Amino acid sequence: QVQLVESGGGSVQAGGSLTLSCVASGPSYSNNCMAWFRQALGKEREGVAFIQRFRSERTDYVDSVKGRFTISQDKAKKTFYLQMHGLKPEDTAMYYCAIDHRVQSTCSRGAGDYRYWGPGTQVTVSS
Repeated sequence: QVQLVESGGGSVQAGGSLTLSCVASGPSYSNNCMAWFRQALGKEREGVAFIQRFRSERTDYVDSVKGRFTISQDKAKKTFYLQMHGLKPEDTAMYYCAIDHRVQSTCSRGAGDYRYWGPGTQVTVSS
């Protein structure tokens, strides 16, 4: 099965930038939705960015990160990225990459619909 490993997390001041990476190994699932989720302490896991790879590379974002975060992929490297700019303290969370085992024309925003997960990378934004 596919394995995912995130990297790139860290501590930054508000307004700063980070780029998270997620390297996939094993089956490519090249047509499947890939997403970045985050989970802050005491809160539910939230999907923040999605990329639909079946027929197109349409992206989708939760409103709170639109215009600040960008999801992308390098198919040759089997690596996904989340570029984060204008970071805010409320962006502080553990960030996870995930792949849906199903081929979907529209990516689900629900964490329960994603079968494969990385262990996560911590992002901390100080004010």
